[in-house]
Amino acid sequence: MYAIIRTGNRQYRAEVGQTIDVERLPNEVNDTIEIRDVLLVSDDGKTVIGQPVVEGAVVKATVVDQYRADKVIVFKYRQRTNYRRKRGHRQYYTRLRIDDISL
Repeated sequence: MYAIIRTGNRQYRAEVGQTIDVERLPNEVNDTIEIRDVLLVSDDGKTVIGQPVVEGAVVKATVVDQYRADKVIVFKYRQRTNYRRKRGHRQYYTRLRIDDISL
C-alpha cells in the first residue's frame, strides 16, 4: 500500500515504514502528524485518485529528525568584467517516518 502526498509544494510517494525527507515542517522531534493532503492511494491493485485530494484519506507520520542539507555553492561569474559572486545555501529538511495510511 502506498500514497502520493503533497507537502511543501512537492509530491512524495509514501509507504508504511518508509522514511522520507520533506521541506521543513514546524513540528518537534517525536511528534505525530497527520497529512490530509493525499492525492492518490493504491492498495493491492485498487487505486483511488483524488480530485484534487482523496476524501477521508490520512497519512500518519512521526517526525524523526530536523536537519539541514549539505551546503550548495552558488557561484555567479561573468567573463572579462571582474564580476564574481559566491554564496552558499543550506536547505532545512524534516525527516518523517510513515506509520499508517488510512482511506
